[in-house]
Amino acid sequence: MEPTNMSYLNPRTLILIGIPGLEHVQFGVGFPIFGLCLVTLLGNIFLLIIISTERSLHEPMYIFLAVLAATDLGLCVTIAPKMLAIFWFGSCLMDFDVCLTQLFFIHAFQGMESGILLAMAFDRYVAICDPLRHTSILTPSVLGRMIVVVAIRAIVLVGLLPCLIKRLHVFHSIHIAHSYCEHMAVVKLAAEDILVNKICGLFVGFTILGFDMVFILVSYVLIFQAVFHLQQKEARLKAFNTCTAHIFVFLEFYILAFFSFFSHRFGHVAPSTHILLSTIYLLVPPALNPIVYGVKNKVIFNRVAKFFF
Repeated sequence: MEPTNMSYLNPRTLILIGIPGLEHVQFGVGFPIFGLCLVTLLGNIFLLIIISTERSLHEPMYIFLAVLAATDLGLCVTIAPKMLAIFWFGSCLMDFDVCLTQLFFIHAFQGMESGILLAMAFDRYVAICDPLRHTSILTPSVLGRMIVVVAIRAIVLVGLLPCLIKRLHVFHSIHIAHSYCEHMAVVKLAAEDILVNKICGLFVGFTILGFDMVFILVSYVLIFQAVFHLQQKEARLKAFNTCTAHIFVFLEFYILAFFSFFSHRFGHVAPSTHILLSTIYLLVPPALNPIVYGVKNKVIFNRVAKFFF
C-alpha cells in the first residue's frame, strides 16, 4: 500500500475494527456470538439429517426448509470465524480480496434465504388455497428449478457488488468500522465517486428483499382470505397453524434486514448499536429457524428428543 496525500492506492489489506466504541468488551461479546453459532451449527445439521432420512418429510415445505438450513449454515461459517478471531485474538487484518469474497458470500446467502422464504410462502399458498393440486404443481422438477433460480438470482445480482468495488482504486482509509465485510462499510472507505456503488446496492437490495417481501405479503393476504372463509373453526386453526412458524421466521428476517439496510444508508444510529443489530440480524435467525420449525413439527421434535433423551 502506498499512501498518496493521506489516501491509500490499491490497498492489499484492510483492518476490521470490530465494534467501534466497544473494543474493551469485545472479548466478552464473543461468548454469546459463539453460543449462537453453536446453536446454528447443531440445529441446522440436525434439520438436514432428519429431513434427509425421514421419508415422511420429503415434501416441498421440508425440502425448502433443508435448503434454508444449508443457507444458514453457509452464512454462519462465512461470518463467525473471522468475527470471533477479532473479538478474542485481535486478528483484525484481512486481505482485500478475501474481504470482497466474504462480502459476496454474506449477501449472496442473504439473497438466497430471502428467495427460499418466498418459495416457502408460495408452497403454503398452494397447500391452503389449492390443496388438490399441491402435488401436481410443486413437482420435484419444479422444486429444483425454483431453488436453482433463487441461487442464480442471488449470485448474479450480488456478484455486481464486489465487481464495482474492484473498480475503485483510491481509499481514504483502510479501517472498516465493522466486525465483518459489509458492502456499504467497504464502499464508504473509497475516496472516489461511489454513487454507482450506492445505486447498485439499493438496486440489489430492493430487487431481492423488496421483491420477495411484497410477494410474501401478497401470498399471506390470499392465505388469510382463504382461511377465514373456511366454515369450521378447527379447520381454520389447523390451516393457520401450518403457517405460524413461517410467519415468525419471515418477520424476524425482514424486520431486522430492513433496519440494518436503511440505518446504514440513511439513519443516525450509533455505530456500535448498528453493528450489534446487524450482527444479531445475521446470526439470530439461523439459530432460531431450526428451533421454531423443530418445535412446530412433531416428527422433527420427536427425533431430536429421542436423540438427546
